[in-house]
Amino acid sequence: MDPLARPSEEDQERSFSRSASTAAVDSILARLRSGSSDRRIEAAREVRRLTKTSSRNRRRLADAIEPVVSLLRSGSAEDAEAALPALLNLAVKDESNKIKIIDAGALDPLVAFLQSPNPNLQENATATLLTLSASSANKPVIASTAAVPRLTELLRSGSPQAKADAVAALSNLSALPEALQDILLSRPVPRLLDLLKASKKSSRTAEKCTSLLEPLLASDEARAALAAEPGGVLAVVEAVEDGSPRTREHAVGALLALCRSDRRKYRDAILNEGAIPGLLELTVQGTEKARAGARELLELLRGDSSGRRSEREEGETLGHVVTDIVWRIDGEDRSGKAKRMLEEMVRVSMEESLRHLEQRAALMHAPAAEL
Repeated sequence: MDPLARPSEEDQERSFSRSASTAAVDSILARLRSGSSDRRIEAAREVRRLTKTSSRNRRRLADAIEPVVSLLRSGSAEDAEAALPALLNLAVKDESNKIKIIDAGALDPLVAFLQSPNPNLQENATATLLTLSASSANKPVIASTAAVPRLTELLRSGSPQAKADAVAALSNLSALPEALQDILLSRPVPRLLDLLKASKKSSRTAEKCTSLLEPLLASDEARAALAAEPGGVLAVVEAVEDGSPRTREHAVGALLALCRSDRRKYRDAILNEGAIPGLLELTVQGTEKARAGARELLELLRGDSSGRRSEREEGETLGHVVTDIVWRIDGEDRSGKAKRMLEEMVRVSMEESLRHLEQRAALMHAPAAEL
């Protein structure tokens, strides 16, 4: 190695991880607390480098949070550009640091930077809020600010990365009923659908779009917005067909929310977008929740009213579902993929029914438990 060459960031981090001393940490903290802007920025950049991949360094540098937040609040764009990545890395996979960052006063400037004309500041603030919103303790605090409407606005005006992080942060916050209501008030459905249409359906972004759509569609206003959006139902149907397991689960839940609210109103819209093949496939290949949702949705898409099935009628009902709707599929699909999926669905259904009967028989013949 050239003796005059400077060590790489990776070498510095490895060295720090192996042999960091109290003096090394104290040196960084002293520079962060100094009166020199250049020294503070340099120290914040060092925190960013050293905490990028090391959970050990995140713990060791937790005391840097307060001075880094102070740097963020200084009002200088240059200070903020150094502070934001440092806070982001300190928060990743560290619940304690997430809470400390909020407690240190980072939330107000983070929310303000969501409207920054500087794309770097905007993206880093969005990514940091996303990471902080993963903490249950932080969710109510973040939701009490202007974060929700500003994150929703980013779904329209942000960079591709800012949009992806904004929808993920909103998905995190939607676990709170009060936050979900605020999200609904910001009328996000058209923007969510635009993002879903533009995203690869197997992507993390598509998963977050559908995970947010599903609870929103408990609202009449959100359902009307989805139905009114050109290609809106189709985007959700495509997520059922091509999404990740989680995306397919949420997408089926979204379609179910439509049909449960008013089957006659939304049934044709779903059928006309070719939902049946994906739903049939999902009854045998999805998660447990997705399989149950797909079966219920198939029943709701039948021509006559849905009703609760008895256990004895389970397999028979599925057969009637397919009989009623499979002929709506275009000719080529009707004779090919759809029939193969139907055969597999029926086989799995029969196996499940047989297992259930065997379990019931075993219980009936089991000796009574002693008192």
